[in-house]
Amino acid sequence: MSSDSSSEQKNVPEDNPMGLSHIDSTGEAHMVDVGYKNCSFRRATAESTISLNWEAYQSVIRNTASKGSVLTVAKIAGIQGAKQTSGLIPLCHQINLNKVDISFKFANSLDDNSLIGRDQANLSRTVINRPSSSTSNFCLEDADAPKDVPSKVAPRATSPEVNPAKYQLHITCTVSCTSRTGVEMEALVGVSIAALTVYDMCKAVDKTAVIGNTRLLRKEGGKSGVFSAG
Repeated sequence: MSSDSSSEQKNVPEDNPMGLSHIDSTGEAHMVDVGYKNCSFRRATAESTISLNWEAYQSVIRNTASKGSVLTVAKIAGIQGAKQTSGLIPLCHQINLNKVDISFKFANSLDDNSLIGRDQANLSRTVINRPSSSTSNFCLEDADAPKDVPSKVAPRATSPEVNPAKYQLHITCTVSCTSRTGVEMEALVGVSIAALTVYDMCKAVDKTAVIGNTRLLRKEGGKSGVFSAG
């Protein structure tokens, strides 16, 4: 092999102190040449989380969203997004993917008591007997309201308590291929598009939904081997 081709195989120029493969020796961005590499099996998994309010969360679980099946549409969108990665991220290579898998996991089910916030749990009111000089000795109050509240009717909860840690939908995207380069970006784009689609499907009832914790969980194959976020 010639010295020219040998130097071409150097994925990172010697005078690139940061070791960034997409930056050449002059500091300019460039597309990495992977033509000299052998094709091998690659796989990557990424995750993201979307926090919803109670109304949106239960509509996803019960499949009652006005736009239709949230998870079905988000899954298809995530698969399409992964396949379009090279058209979205400028320096990514076009890759023939073997498979894209999108999966969903709810933080809690609707019948889990830990899912319900304090205010929602206390929407049911109890009648208690309290001594009174008036003709009526009954009053309404929350079950756990302070007993020294002077008002006979304690303040009533008007809506469920929003607890982002409980109303979360976890999304993962796993992408595999047999190629000269990895599919980490395909997994990250796929999971991000799936999360954005969930937002789009639910925004009519929750414009405050928050997407976060998007990250690479694991990758396999290639020169760097296995990476796991732990």
